[in-house]
Amino acid sequence: MKMNLANKLTIFRIILVPIMVIIPYIGIKQSYLGIPLSMLIMEAIFIIASITDKLDGYIARSRNQITTFGKFLDPLADKILVLAAMVVLVELKKIPAWIPIIVLTREFLVSGYRLIAVEKGGKVIAASVWGKLKTVTQMIALILVFIDTSYFFGFVKGNLTGFSLYLNIASSVLLLISVVATIFSGYDYLKNGKDLFKDN
Repeated sequence: MKMNLANKLTIFRIILVPIMVIIPYIGIKQSYLGIPLSMLIMEAIFIIASITDKLDGYIARSRNQITTFGKFLDPLADKILVLAAMVVLVELKKIPAWIPIIVLTREFLVSGYRLIAVEKGGKVIAASVWGKLKTVTQMIALILVFIDTSYFFGFVKGNLTGFSLYLNIASSVLLLISVVATIFSGYDYLKNGKDLFKDN
């Protein structure tokens, strides 16, 4: 199978994931402006991967290079990137485990819905405003969490000041909004596709 540029970018995004995941275990001790260098490197990789997410879709549409392989792999690559980042952040004690659990549950439910939709004629539900809000807030929140030196909603304890305080507020609130949007977007999928669960 001949790979077009859009599909190559999607594969490149997947390749970046294990590189991002192993960075904390390399043993980089340096820091910059009080932020561990390992976190800055992981953030840079995450940003590059996120950019390729938008870029491969644009290239595929503008060059009329939309393929079945791309339709399968592109959303999968997005989920792998986001969930891998969240799992690493849980292990680094930056976010609680229930956040990726909610995201993973939503993805399983939506994936199951899509399988049933294909089996029953290929009905597709368009992304709702909740789905778009989820994607935007999720990406921005994770970018901020990588450089946030405190825990999720750590500002509540009152021991943060200055830039660290505002960064923690922004990352925590955006991440919480993304979780709410994740729940509602999943509910929208199931509600709008409820007829698919009726037996003929």
